[in-house]
Amino acid sequence: MERPTWAPQGIDLSVPSVSRVYDYYLGGSHNFEVDRITARRALEAFPGIPKIVQANRAFMRRAVRYAVECGVTQFLDIGSGIPTFGSVHEVARQAAPDARVLYVDNDPVAVAHSRAVLRGVPGTGILTADLREPEAILASREARELLDPRRPTALLLVAVLHYLDDEEKPHERVAALRDALAPGSLLVLSHASADNGPGTAEQCGQVVEVYRDGGSRLVLRAESEVARFFEGFEPVDPGLVPMGRWRPDGQIEDEDPMAFSGIVGVGRKA
Repeated sequence: MERPTWAPQGIDLSVPSVSRVYDYYLGGSHNFEVDRITARRALEAFPGIPKIVQANRAFMRRAVRYAVECGVTQFLDIGSGIPTFGSVHEVARQAAPDARVLYVDNDPVAVAHSRAVLRGVPGTGILTADLREPEAILASREARELLDPRRPTALLLVAVLHYLDDEEKPHERVAALRDALAPGSLLVLSHASADNGPGTAEQCGQVVEVYRDGGSRLVLRAESEVARFFEGFEPVDPGLVPMGRWRPDGQIEDEDPMAFSGIVGVGRKA
């Protein structure tokens, strides 16, 4: 298989990546044929996935604007993926030109493309690291240089925790990050779930199987399990809701039902 010129050396082109599959859903070009095969299989089972990921990005942008309105101007985006239009630094710096953003991902393509996009952009950085090792993220040179631990930070865990199963202790990983945040910090979280949205149990099961076949986990947690990630945070109104219902910009009556899949929320550390 021919390696694209933008692909870092050492990547196994025969193994799909959740970041690159997500990029395909968003209409991006930084994905390989193996990623496209996985994505097409998932779309056969559940054709509404692109609308879901678009709604997820829209939630993220609204939450970033909310954070800036609250005076929070530094952001730690873990599982940031491959940059697309309307990324965190673009939204944040539009409202607060001095905003600082540290992106974190474990996919080499996501990191390489982020580094290219962020070159020359002040107040931004990219770190190769994994949510499963929060201490390494917090102790990194990039975090020390970009983020002031004495000031509130918006911790973004957007569409990433559902790739960790319970054996990987995702709640403990989030708690470790929470404990390092200053009072007034925010947790911005979105998570795949079968609790709401138009997808049937069969469709959800088929998508989970597609990801499993590609070597990745996809855990559709119940709302009660997602709520546990917010322990130590005070919920921001309207609490845990489907994506399209978190502080929508306008009317939501005519929204595609897919926009109400998944569970999202924002919490504030006291």
